[in-house]
Amino acid sequence: MNETLVNPKPIEDIDLWLAGFTQPSALIELGVLAVCVAAALGLTALLRRALGAEHARASVLFGDRLADGAMFPLVLLTLGYIARSLLLKFVPLAVFKVAIPVLVALVVIRVGVKVLQVAFTTAPWVRVLERTISWAAWAAMVLWVSGLLQVVLAELDDITWTMGASTLSLRTLIEGVLTAGAVLILALWVSAAIEARLLRSAQGADLSLRKAISNATRALLLFVGLMIALSAVGIDLTALSVFGGAIGVGIGFGLQKLASNYVSGFVILAERRMRIGDNVRVDSFEGRILDINARYSVIRSPAGRESIVPNELMVINRVENLSQALTRVWQTSVVSVAHGSDADLVSTLLLQAVQEQADALKDPAPLVSLSSIGADGLEFTVGYWINSGDNSDQLRLRSLINHRILSLLQAQGIGMAYPQRVVHVRESGGLRADEAAAAGG
Repeated sequence: MNETLVNPKPIEDIDLWLAGFTQPSALIELGVLAVCVAAALGLTALLRRALGAEHARASVLFGDRLADGAMFPLVLLTLGYIARSLLLKFVPLAVFKVAIPVLVALVVIRVGVKVLQVAFTTAPWVRVLERTISWAAWAAMVLWVSGLLQVVLAELDDITWTMGASTLSLRTLIEGVLTAGAVLILALWVSAAIEARLLRSAQGADLSLRKAISNATRALLLFVGLMIALSAVGIDLTALSVFGGAIGVGIGFGLQKLASNYVSGFVILAERRMRIGDNVRVDSFEGRILDINARYSVIRSPAGRESIVPNELMVINRVENLSQALTRVWQTSVVSVAHGSDADLVSTLLLQAVQEQADALKDPAPLVSLSSIGADGLEFTVGYWINSGDNSDQLRLRSLINHRILSLLQAQGIGMAYPQRVVHVRESGGLRADEAAAAGG
């Protein structure tokens, strides 16, 4: 970018600069700036329409509204810089001396904030980092416009200290940190764009494979960005080799579980034996896999409870995948009726309750069995096959069948089983009077 844009000359006479706003040329600048704003809105609308509204809304460059996102300030900054270069040949500038720094600050804020929102949607620290970027960008803009930026940078250059054979200044450190932040934000932006493109309209096994590629790409880009950022700060990367052995020992001992979970996550996604959307049972917890991250998986039960399961448990433990082998799921309901009930009639009623439901498969046929003759009653088990769907669908069908079973049994006067106990009471001196009379005949 032009040196006059990055390092503008300080405004030595603030009164003279402010007086420029009262000159007729300021009206020309305002008119040109208004044309640039209208042109930027039009170009942004055309680009948004060309890419599609849904895709544009999910990207960093476009947001929910036309001027939301990074595309509008980027286009406006480009048009404003072109207009500034042209006006500089004809009229003295006053408005554009403020407009260009404001647009640069707006671009930095929009890009940084939108990238963080896309890359870390639920992280609580994102809001704090967004405010930090905003305050830093607006503070730099004020220093730039007032002409104090060069003075502050010169003062920061004078604050130095020695680290080994190198001499660092506070200005170098701040510029390195800003460069590192810009590189990491760019890496996050690229990885978020790649992830959005990979996961678009992906389902089942294809979704799991693309998720694995997305996670690997993000990790690689962040690693490369971190190395570039460390170099920008002034850290000699060859010195990091000294800590390689210590890091290896740390991973082998202190970070063993963490590393195991990350490796297990890539193994799960690569093998595709468990995929997003499958119904699984892990350690007596049953539910549908909502997401498979690098370190953990999210499983939601039919009751709506979510379980965060470390990926290592999904690899080393026994996991039942209820959706992998068959597209059907076997469900059962257990009913206990009172002793003396007609077992054949109860079996017929249970079978009827299942057959009346359209979601219960007719082939294979449902099955009713007298599974237990207990002390309290007769226990029947009715089993049936259904197409594997959402956990809520399975729970809904089971509820409908149980309701129908209850109404059919009540209509036939068949009572439900309840606990029955025989209590023998003896008095402390022997048998009671009625028991003695019965014993005497």
